[in-house]
Amino acid sequence: MRVILVPVADRPECVHALNTSFWMAKRLGASVIGCHIRPHADSETLLPDALSGDHQGAWKRAYDSKFASDAHKSAESVFAEIAAAHDYPIKTKPSLSPAAYWEEKLGTPNRVIAINGPVADLTVVSRPKRLGGSISRTFMHAAIDNACRPVLILPQRKVAGVGKRITIAWNQSSEASRAVFAALPLLRRADNVSIVTCGPETQLGPKSGQLRSYLKHWGVKADIQRFRKDTACEASILKAYDDSRSDLLVMGAYSRSRTRETIFGGVTDYMLNKASKTSLFVHA
Repeated sequence: MRVILVPVADRPECVHALNTSFWMAKRLGASVIGCHIRPHADSETLLPDALSGDHQGAWKRAYDSKFASDAHKSAESVFAEIAAAHDYPIKTKPSLSPAAYWEEKLGTPNRVIAINGPVADLTVVSRPKRLGGSISRTFMHAAIDNACRPVLILPQRKVAGVGKRITIAWNQSSEASRAVFAALPLLRRADNVSIVTCGPETQLGPKSGQLRSYLKHWGVKADIQRFRKDTACEASILKAYDDSRSDLLVMGAYSRSRTRETIFGGVTDYMLNKASKTSLFVHA
């Protein structure tokens, strides 16, 4: 990973996301791009279907009601302060040396992340609050649906470190495979890696034992925790995560759209909206 993208506003969850992003970037030798997104006057007409209805109006209303016209200035100040705290110089031109970069974009989260997410190795956003959190929720779904790259979702609180102990939710799918590949830089540096499966592995795709063998080629030692089919997948994943004292969950997300049939059934929705674990998702 060489480029980490973080949507930035002057909000507490963005401070946590930035601190975690710079901590990870220093560990990986990566740069951090802070991106402030300002709504276009016609932003509601520019939103694609994935962010329609309540999400569409909620983002602009919440933004207009909570942010002054100089919101970009306060967001940039937050970014500069945190970059300095992590000894990251702010640059304007790409460099092989890790650095911080500031951008301001006009449009909607879907539109901006669809343009900028595919040219970043990781997008970092915060998990919304269970009640409210319309801005965080909008950015989370915009990143999952449009980044085309891994998305790291953090709790709305300070996280000490990410990737020291990792749990992989494995279901033989291409989405899970892409998530593992995307997480390899973190997996190779982890102190502990656990693979969790739910039920018999009868799908077309590698079994957990084959995944473990593959990871050995990368110098990653992993253990496998298998759960019976009659145990809810969500509960199995969370139990494996807690038992292994993990600080990161790696899993595939929706196969096509969160409004259509999903690879994990309701597991993706549960992990996004009801769990509070630090998670790395990849949406195919």
